[in-house]
Formats: sequence, C-alpha cells, structure tokens
Amino acid sequence: MAAHSDTDGRLGDEFFTPSTSSFTEFLGAHRPELLPTRPPFPDGVRAAADSLPHGTTVLALTYRDGVLVAGDRRATMGNLIAQRDLEKVHPADDHTAVAFAGTVGLAVDMVKLFQVELTHFEKMEGAPMTLNAKASRLSSMLRQNLGQAMQGLAVVPLLAGYDVTRDEGRRGRIFSFDVVGGTYEKADFHAEGSGSPYARGALKKLYRPGMSRREAALAALQALWDAADDDSATGGPDLNRGIFPILSVITEDGFERLSEQETEQLTREMVEQRHSCPDGPNATP
Repeated sequence: MAAHSDTDGRLGDEFFTPSTSSFTEFLGAHRPELLPTRPPFPDGVRAAADSLPHGTTVLALTYRDGVLVAGDRRATMGNLIAQRDLEKVHPADDHTAVAFAGTVGLAVDMVKLFQVELTHFEKMEGAPMTLNAKASRLSSMLRQNLGQAMQGLAVVPLLAGYDVTRDEGRRGRIFSFDVVGGTYEKADFHAEGSGSPYARGALKKLYRPGMSRREAALAALQALWDAADDDSATGGPDLNRGIFPILSVITEDGFERLSEQETEQLTREMVEQRHSCPDGPNATP
C-alpha cells in the first residue's frame, strides 16, 4: 500500500501501526478505491443500472436444529436472463451465512469484504464477533453504499446465523436490512428479492416451529417454486440442466451446504408433488 511496498515487496508502516479491528475502516483509511462501497457514479448511470445483472429471491427460516438459508439461481439483466446458476448464499464464518438480492457485482464484493471483516476482527480481538455485532457491521457497510443504492445499484442482504452465545431460547436467528442500513431481526422466517412476497406467502402457510431439517428444506423449496411461479426474475429448478436451488443450514456444528445429491432428491420430490397439486400444499391445521 505504501510506495515502498510496491517496489521492494515489504509491507507498509500501516500494517505495523496499532489500528482498528475493522478491516473495512483500515481499507478505507489506506486504499479506499478498493472498497465496493465507492462514492456515487456520475449523473446518467442510473439508466444503465437496469442493464446490470441482478440477483433475486433468497430466504431463511429457523428449524429445530438451527436456521436454513436458501436461494434461487437466476440473475436477470432487464428482461434477459444473465445467469442461470448464480451463487446467492455464502458462508460468512463458521456460524453465519449471507444471502443477497440486488446488484450482483456489488453484492459479491460486499460479501467477500464482510467475510474478511469477520476474520480480521477475530484475529485482532482473539474472539469472534457476536451475532448482533455482525448484523451491525453489515448494516454499516450498507450505509456506505447508500450513494450507489440511490442510483439503482442496491444490495439487499439477508443474514442468518446460529447464536452460540445464547444459553437458552432460539439460537437460529435471521436479520434483514434495507438499502440505508436499517436492521430488523425476523422471527421464524423471511425472504428478500423480487420474488419475496410470494416466498413469504408460501412460508406463512407452511412454516411451523420445531421442523426437521428435511421439512424445512422442503418448505424452502416450495416457497422458491411459488416465487418463480409468479415472478419472472426468480428461476425455478432446471431439471434438464441439473441446476437446483441452493440449500444451506447453520447449526451448532457450523455452516453446511446440502449436497447436490440431497438437494436434487428433495427438489424432484417437491416437483412430483406439484404435478398432483400445482398450487402447492395447504397450511397444516
């Protein structure tokens, strides 16, 4: 970063000066141009924002052992399909995951920066952040992106985690955010993205406390199917190409992405149910 670090390979003085435990603040002080949350673009960029890839529906729901996070795989660019196999669910650390909707390029960079932020904090402080602190830190990063969000380049993340600091009560927790960084903890389930109203409607009738992992996964798949059924920007499972939604769980044992084999089996089971009941299952009495 310093001039001599580019010429002789040595680290600059900033790496040896006591500093904040926030990697984002460190980067902002020394190399702000590397941050995804840069100043707003010039006038006229908003019209071009519609032609950039955007990710759509992601969701999370708590279940008996923790929390499940899921997302469809489609990215759209205006009325076009930009990508069919986008990864929208990422581990942030051992007990936290981030899913995103919104401008893909900015969202991917923000997720990577958030991953480094958590690792940097743990190395500096000798202990991981609490789940509440992680939500606060992600909120701060979103506020730094406000200028671009106002120009149509918004990122809307969904944070889910297993709270290892809680001795009792529900340890699976879900946080949603708005584009200005407002943070809201959600009970039971939540969804974000263009298909989220339909996904939340499906989860409202399918969710119940104490679900098993399999039941939670099937409920998530049903919700994503309903979202794809009514929202053209949300992609349903592509059986011909072998592209299925992403399903991940976070429990006491940490983050785990369900295998392609398990996800395919559950998806095909859900699709078979839809053949006999196109509108999906009814609410459990």
